[in-house]
Amino acid sequence: MSDLQELLNADRSLLLVDDDKAFLGALVRAMEKRGFDVRGVGSVTDGMAAVKSDPPAYAVIDMRLGDGNGLDIVSALNVVRPEARVVVLTGYGNIASAVSAVKLGAFDYLAKPADADDIFKVLMTKKSHAPEPPENPMSADRVRWEHIQRIYELCNRNVSETARRLNMHRRTLQRILAKRAPR
Repeated sequence: MSDLQELLNADRSLLLVDDDKAFLGALVRAMEKRGFDVRGVGSVTDGMAAVKSDPPAYAVIDMRLGDGNGLDIVSALNVVRPEARVVVLTGYGNIASAVSAVKLGAFDYLAKPADADDIFKVLMTKKSHAPEPPENPMSADRVRWEHIQRIYELCNRNVSETARRLNMHRRTLQRILAKRAPR
């Protein structure tokens, strides 16, 4: 069977979970145009219900939602449909949370803002193909920020303990954590 034939016969059910209604609506429309049978929801509760009622073949899940963590949905989907292709999106990207997402069953992890083309490419990439190297690798500031975020997560988000382990003043660390990630 050819790749095109395989793609046409495949289950194209897609669950989109994001609490940003405008982004969710635009992504639902974009993915429907690309041939997916899309269900869009805006909370962990609705996402868990969707996974239990009809586990999708594909899912794009925001990590931080108003009523909890999107990784709970990733974990639940991995239990009922381990072959599902899951992409985790977040505006608060760091390496520690990316590793957690992949360990729970996500196929890939994208930082917001990600457009529909980026998401579609990741969803359609064959597992046997290694992802292409990034066009724009992380800057030194971003690598430093990622390291700080990793230690912060390992210290259970305790600022004082993280500052002690990084040999950094607590207030300096608080300023760094309050800022968005550098590009």
